[in-house]
Amino acid sequence: MNRASKAIAVAVAVTLALAGCSGGAVKNAAGGNDTFVIAPSFAVVTDLDPSTAYSNELMAMQNVYESLTRYNSKTKKAEPLLATSWTVSPDGLTWTVSLRKGVKFHTGRAMDATAVKESLDRNRAAKFGASYIWDAVSEITATDPHTVTFTLSYPAPVDLIASAVSSTYIYDVKAAGSGDLSAWFNTGKDAGTGPYTISNWTKGAEIEMKLGSYPDYWGGWSGDHFKNVEFRVTPDANTAWQLLKNGEVDYVDVLTPQLFAQAKKTPSVQTSAGSSFQNLLALYNTKSGPTENLNVRKALQLAIDYSGLVASLDGAGVASSGIAPEGLLGYTPGFEGKTNLKEAAALLKTAGYGPGGKELDLTMSYTQGDDAQAKFATLLVSAIEQLGGKLTATPMDWNAQWDQAKSSDAAQRQDIFVMYWYPDYADAYSWFYSLFHSQKQISFNLSYFDDPKLDAVIDSLPKLTATDRGAAEAAYASLQKTILTDNALASVPFVQASQHVLSDRVGDFVDNTAYPGMVHVYDTKVVR
Repeated sequence: MNRASKAIAVAVAVTLALAGCSGGAVKNAAGGNDTFVIAPSFAVVTDLDPSTAYSNELMAMQNVYESLTRYNSKTKKAEPLLATSWTVSPDGLTWTVSLRKGVKFHTGRAMDATAVKESLDRNRAAKFGASYIWDAVSEITATDPHTVTFTLSYPAPVDLIASAVSSTYIYDVKAAGSGDLSAWFNTGKDAGTGPYTISNWTKGAEIEMKLGSYPDYWGGWSGDHFKNVEFRVTPDANTAWQLLKNGEVDYVDVLTPQLFAQAKKTPSVQTSAGSSFQNLLALYNTKSGPTENLNVRKALQLAIDYSGLVASLDGAGVASSGIAPEGLLGYTPGFEGKTNLKEAAALLKTAGYGPGGKELDLTMSYTQGDDAQAKFATLLVSAIEQLGGKLTATPMDWNAQWDQAKSSDAAQRQDIFVMYWYPDYADAYSWFYSLFHSQKQISFNLSYFDDPKLDAVIDSLPKLTATDRGAAEAAYASLQKTILTDNALASVPFVQASQHVLSDRVGDFVDNTAYPGMVHVYDTKVVR
């Protein structure tokens, strides 16, 4: 759910360090091997338990685990994966799902209806990450070995829900025997049904994770499939670009607009660009520090140079309106960001900051490795200086940034937390539930806002979406007024454009908007 950038000095240091050790890298194109190397700009793994994983590791897990369905952003429909077909009752409360036969887990156990029920019941019980997507489900029944029945308490799109990027994986819950299953997973083991299995995970290493082909994969291995996948952490975009040009990596998730322009003119690489469901958010701490004051948060919204930021991205981002990107139910015109430093200064004065008052001293964290976030930080630091204040914007490793944000000591948390967000499935509900619904255990509600009335409206969204789209649209508009206008919990600087750069030896790549930054490697082919 996140990307990030580095300050120039740190970027230069990393560039030199990585350039110095690049001689030991795998030369894919030159070696003609079957390893697909991905160069993420951030550490890959936070959690390897498929019931709770909800961060960067999903890019790897999408190749190791499978769900019942997968969303096709071209057809805008869920398509079969571990499920082969499904039906729904006229009242929308009973879904009957037929399962694919002949599927094995990486442990050797057969995947059947009981295993599906066990997996999804465990995911639902986790009460973490995206587990909320199953809230409409009251019971899952293994009707026969190859049929699963979902009984709902209110209508919900189970076919779409089952295509979510997390909390939907089917796995062998008995993989650890009598041991702790979560601990077993987090030693670097897996129990999925996907084409690849984890062969090595070394936390903190440059090549952090390696995946190998699962020989008994139900899809088979005939044809020119990549047999292995590696994740080579490369925080600096310039270094990643050089590695791609040299044939040492096959996919880069983040490049600057200037480098992307170069990539489009480079014969040895291919580019892909399109729309995106992913946007950048700045979440304001409502529980401690200067941003506890509503007027300070409103001033910050007005201090952001939205148009200048989008212009500086040179096609990598577009203007936003509200929390949900265009193309999803919940997108609401009229919530475009507005810049007004004069009004921001007046709000700060009302809050007691500025000439004759307190000095405004703010902290902001953003994840290293993303040029767009660095530009946002630079512009906001400048704007706060113009307002007579100080903003310390710190690029951080994602895990360190997230750990700080969840600190039990509220005073240790940042004032502004910057990250990307995309939906768990093709529905805007993900932003509202994950980011703004009250949480006893802090996950991604990093404004720390707690309002039962807001929660009630958010909780009504799935049923309204399934039964009354007009009422759902009205609820989304009301929520955005509460979140952005009335309480100033966040700002949405831009919606990210979808841009990918790949080696020219990768064939059949498909950019699926519902799975941003995630390559389904098995579906590509080696161009020899």
